Amino acid sequence: MTHLPSGDKPAPATLQGTVLYIEDEPISYAKVEALLSEHSGLRLIRALTGDEGVSLARSEHPDAILLDMHLPDISGIEVVRRLSEDIAAGAFRVVLLTGDKLNIDVLKAMSLGAFEYLVKPTNRQALEASLGRALAVKARKKPGQG
Repeated sequence: MTHLPSGDKPAPATLQGTVLYIEDEPISYAKVEALLSEHSGLRLIRALTGDEGVSLARSEHPDAILLDMHLPDISGIEVVRRLSEDIAAGAFRVVLLTGDKLNIDVLKAMSLGAFEYLVKPTNRQALEASLGRALAVKARKKPGQG
């Protein structure tokens, strides 16, 4: 009997690390949390405001940051600006997760060091792929670096 490949895709590689999600909308956070729930090696922490996100980025040392561009206190651009030295030093990569299509604000954030952007609502495959790329650099670093 010949075995024909099924249409099933192999399970994605398990994402590992700490991801800070700076997001004020509960539904958006819950959706991302659900999309990433099968990754037991992934720790997802949340900030509700840009200021809280900057503070948590510096105290928790996440491996990657998911950032909403529209926050109640400061813009996503300002968050990236405040973290630009950390980004340049390779402390983490920032993935913008926004309801906006490519626009000037996204371009500004990218020019300040944001790594990628995804348009909400996103799907599991796109989110996992983007986070996988964002986390890849940290995974290659040796303990004690950065």
